Amino acid sequence: MRDVTANPATTVVVVTWRGAGHVTACLDALAAQTRPHRTLVVDNASDDGTAALLEAHPSHPQVIRLSRNTGYAGALAVALGKVGTPLMAWLNDDAEPAPDWLATLEDTLDKAPLAGAATSLLVRPDGTTQSAGVRLTADGHGADLTDPAGEVFGFCGGAALLRVDALKSVRGVPASFFCYYEDTDTAWRLRLAGWDVVAAPEARVRHAHGVSSKPGSAPFHRWNERNRLLMLLRCAPRGVAVNQLLRFAVLTAVLPLRPGRPAAANFRFGLRCRVLAEVITRLPATLAARRGIGRRAALGRGAVWDAWAGL
Repeated sequence: MRDVTANPATTVVVVTWRGAGHVTACLDALAAQTRPHRTLVVDNASDDGTAALLEAHPSHPQVIRLSRNTGYAGALAVALGKVGTPLMAWLNDDAEPAPDWLATLEDTLDKAPLAGAATSLLVRPDGTTQSAGVRLTADGHGADLTDPAGEVFGFCGGAALLRVDALKSVRGVPASFFCYYEDTDTAWRLRLAGWDVVAAPEARVRHAHGVSSKPGSAPFHRWNERNRLLMLLRCAPRGVAVNQLLRFAVLTAVLPLRPGRPAAANFRFGLRCRVLAEVITRLPATLAARRGIGRRAALGRGAVWDAWAGL
């Protein structure tokens, strides 16, 4: 068992953007952790007084203030280059972990040497479960699990602990995703490389969820739809990736002809056309990344898909 009185094993990375209304509660919860750690806050060019709050906080977190908003994925990619501990925790700025959260995650990874990441139990303010981990659906979506007893395909990026060497070995975080699906993409690449992902349901986090980017909004659906397709092109078996891209394109083409289509933003013709344009623009870089992921893989894409999709 690791000596917890030695130098901290974990750097907790908090990404914030216009977090003045909630980042203090997050830092207070980190200051109350029972396990020593370092705190690194990446401020995505907040313009609402967040910088002053970070400077004044009594825990004195290390702060990286970026000149522009790089999103959650971009900020995590910057932070990875600054982390000097063997473990790196991802934590949303609207999350408040229980005092034993980090200790539970660290102990979970200690007991699972083949695991590259451990996921927390995120609960909403009303006490209901938001995520006990992530499953992979039959059509290649990442979906939150609400049963803390089951196995997980991936981790929820709102509160998770990763081995830095494992993360670096799969080339880190997909910074260009901006936000959403950077966690499922990372978990998929970890599994292709032979790493496991485990759940730590006793590592509880109260999560406001969607404070910075509103679920259901047009930007939310744009990032979700685009990044799911990019993730599949990077990680999934070729047939799955091509099928899902074609299905998305065909549905987009017929939407104007369908009366009574759903009003949700992800069924807007213009938004879907923008998603397709962004995927096509990124296709050369995405396919290059796919080849690199394949070269580093210890398991076949088909084996991972067959083991986890639709469960």
